[in-house]
Amino acid sequence: MSRISTVLTTVVATTACVCVSVPSAAASDPVVSRGVTIPAFYTPPVELPAGNGVLVRHEPLPLGLSLPGLDGRTLPGTATRLMYTSTDSNGQPVAVTGAYIEPSARWKGDGPRPLVVVGSGTMGQGDQCAPSLALQHPLTLNGRTVSLAYEDLAVYRLLATGAAVVVTDYVGLGATDRLHTYVNRVDEGHAMLDAARAAHSVPGASVTGASRVAMYGYSQGGGASAAAAELQRAYAPEVPLVGTYSGAPPADLTEVMKGIEGSALAGALGWSINGFAQAEPELRAVVEENINATGRAALEDISTTCVGDAILGYGFTKSTKWTKSGESIAAVIAGEPAAQAVLDEQRLGTTRPTGPVRLVTGVRDDIVPHAQARQLAVDWCAKGGDVTYKAVRLPNLGDKLLTNHLAPLLTDQGDAVAWLTDRLKGEPALSNCRTMPVQP
Repeated sequence: MSRISTVLTTVVATTACVCVSVPSAAASDPVVSRGVTIPAFYTPPVELPAGNGVLVRHEPLPLGLSLPGLDGRTLPGTATRLMYTSTDSNGQPVAVTGAYIEPSARWKGDGPRPLVVVGSGTMGQGDQCAPSLALQHPLTLNGRTVSLAYEDLAVYRLLATGAAVVVTDYVGLGATDRLHTYVNRVDEGHAMLDAARAAHSVPGASVTGASRVAMYGYSQGGGASAAAAELQRAYAPEVPLVGTYSGAPPADLTEVMKGIEGSALAGALGWSINGFAQAEPELRAVVEENINATGRAALEDISTTCVGDAILGYGFTKSTKWTKSGESIAAVIAGEPAAQAVLDEQRLGTTRPTGPVRLVTGVRDDIVPHAQARQLAVDWCAKGGDVTYKAVRLPNLGDKLLTNHLAPLLTDQGDAVAWLTDRLKGEPALSNCRTMPVQP
């Protein structure tokens, strides 16, 4: 059973319809996505337990990169694959997968071992791209799909501090019952908060309800961690959130669509359209009306890709090739008030985040534009947020090549981990909101 035939955005050219096809949770045939068989673990049960952050199932997860420790414990820790419950943007229960890692390193701060929830940067939309699978298989390369576990470095650096780490796959990435709802702020924020809840139930986990919790994310993950910080008070007030790192957050999807258009990561536009068409009838109707046959075929194909596949297959593509009018998809959506309202509802910055936030953006970032990320810091500061804002200044490393977007991830990562570690130790943050008007 192929991933295309079992999930969503099945393209029916004769009716010009982007249709939803949800597989039976009890299906016996394995899901295969671009030649990768998805383990049966990732198929949710027909019935989910009530509540959010409830552990549905778990199993040992072998880490693809690990070393034997001198004391017999594996470095950097012991991993467990998870499936847990959450609530999606339509208020419906949903199964989310991920991984919990109990570190071998000792926690040297006060109190119980803390927990960091990691929201991965963009991995793709095919189930084979799931971050939990990337922990097991750091490189997936079979001639049909390319997935690289670039976030493993951040995960391992966090584990080295003695904090436990839980990684979320987000809604629909890994779990085979639906498409990944890429950059949907509610789905992502809920998935991160519920991962924190689920971690307490993992057998052998040393974290407790009293463990301090931090959020970490860059790019897609930066948007997810920012959303979690905004949603915590209403959705998960019992999660003791003490710090959030939000790197290069896609805070304004209207502006981000313009940055992605024609870039090396142009395929990400397809992931977002597929995800919102699945969840939002208003946007789905606009897609069905305006996408041409080339666009429908591209959206179907993109729905199973990882980052590597998308770059190789759709890098530098302009969405004007996908529409009947020859306008970009951003222009089409802007001309449809109901569809534009869907993107407007995804805007970050309308709610004060819980706890201190470190927001970082590269001034040369042309994929997730610097200006809209900086505006998120401005908006949070105006609402009384405790924000530490940093603009990363690097040389122009190539327009629309992803390099300007990825470089700050690497250059700032050590400082990001150190900042979060200080928050987990209970040390206060120093907001620089007062100087926002003169910061770049």
